[in-house]
Amino acid sequence: MNIGVIVFPGSNCDRDMMYVLETILGHTVVELWHKDADLKNVDMVVLPGGFSYGDYLRSGAIARFSPVMNSVVEFAKNGGWVIGICNGFQVLCEAGLLPGALLHNTSHRFICKNVFIKPANNASAINADLEDKAYQIPIAHGEGRYYIGDDELQKIEDNNQVIFRYCDTTGAITEDSNPNGSLNNIAGVCNEQRNVFGMMPHPERAADKHLGNEDGKEIFLSLFANLGVLKA
Repeated sequence: MNIGVIVFPGSNCDRDMMYVLETILGHTVVELWHKDADLKNVDMVVLPGGFSYGDYLRSGAIARFSPVMNSVVEFAKNGGWVIGICNGFQVLCEAGLLPGALLHNTSHRFICKNVFIKPANNASAINADLEDKAYQIPIAHGEGRYYIGDDELQKIEDNNQVIFRYCDTTGAITEDSNPNGSLNNIAGVCNEQRNVFGMMPHPERAADKHLGNEDGKEIFLSLFANLGVLKA
């Protein structure tokens, strides 16, 4: 696949993502500059982690208005595949491509550590092939607390739009295993059409054997194995 990775001023996980997509997974990577509205005929768009525009105002709020995002919105609405990691998830929520918002962690501190997540279901390409167990994936964010109104929360739960939840090492969904106070331990969601995905944990930081952890690679393998198979 030809996969476009958007680079915003302040992106700092773009190279990690490019490395995993190209070197580990064997895809062709196209760098997309945020001021360029041309998506260069890519098959998928990735919004990487980082601190776009320094996280001024709130995370993702300014990046949402970059010229490239108008093209991403149109691409997604036409069924194009889009995934946002950490800051990319925040941008997708700001752009209205994913439901909900990411608020300050309940600790009001930046958190950078390994956590555990598990698939909430197997209804989407990104979690279809994953086992019902804990996967160790790093997080690095100050605004990762997923929030959505009660009615909308019930809707995304009923629609299986929650893709990952924070859990403990055994896979149990507990209050103590929730690092940021996210509602229902939500670590990632997708849209109703299941072609746009967002998650706060960084699977690209756990996808290389030299790092001693390839749990994130399993997430990418599931995603690419099931593209077009499980869309609503």
